[in-house]
Amino acid sequence: MKVKERMSPKVITVNKETSINEAFTLMKENNIRRLPVMEKGAVVGIVTLSDLNQAAPSTATSLSIHELNYLLAKTKIKDVLPKRQEVITIGPENYIETAAKKMRHHRISGLPVVDGDRLVGMVTETDIFDAFIDILGVRKTHSRIDLYVDDRPGTIAKITGIIAAAGMNILNTVVYYDGQRDKYKMIIRIEELDCEDVVQKLKESGYELESVIESPQIEA
Repeated sequence: MKVKERMSPKVITVNKETSINEAFTLMKENNIRRLPVMEKGAVVGIVTLSDLNQAAPSTATSLSIHELNYLLAKTKIKDVLPKRQEVITIGPENYIETAAKKMRHHRISGLPVVDGDRLVGMVTETDIFDAFIDILGVRKTHSRIDLYVDDRPGTIAKITGIIAAAGMNILNTVVYYDGQRDKYKMIIRIEELDCEDVVQKLKESGYELESVIESPQIEA
């Protein structure tokens, strides 16, 4: 799954001369928390709701509402943009897991998507969450079987073969290394809710089952 499949192509932007009052309004009207800052068609920074809140006068100030509005109108994005800010971006052809790793590494919640120097979209942590929910196949009611497996060629094929032989449909399979157990854990989601026969056959085949649960549908 690529970034271009999950990004928002419509991006609200500002420039360095935009007032923080305008930026606040844009964020509120569009229900967003970050704005790419543009200069000569290129992304030169990111301003977040947190940046604006820190720059805004405190509610404890003795200034009048007119004075506050004047200050908010006078203060520009260039005045609150972090100095020498490193703009972390990603390309539309990158995979969604690359975007997730970049966000985690840099501790940020959104990435401008650029094609060359051109801004073509924005991908956020919400987009990442939605993508992984779809990848994991948990939007519909299903049975989830968790089991531990050895790192041997053909293991996954044998397990899925047992399920297929029972006439059951696999929605999703995930395998990851469990460092505490020094084993690989396999999570299988199947469409059928009554999977007792498959569970029994897996046990008879010597597989170590951890749990079997019925998972409810996750609403979009």
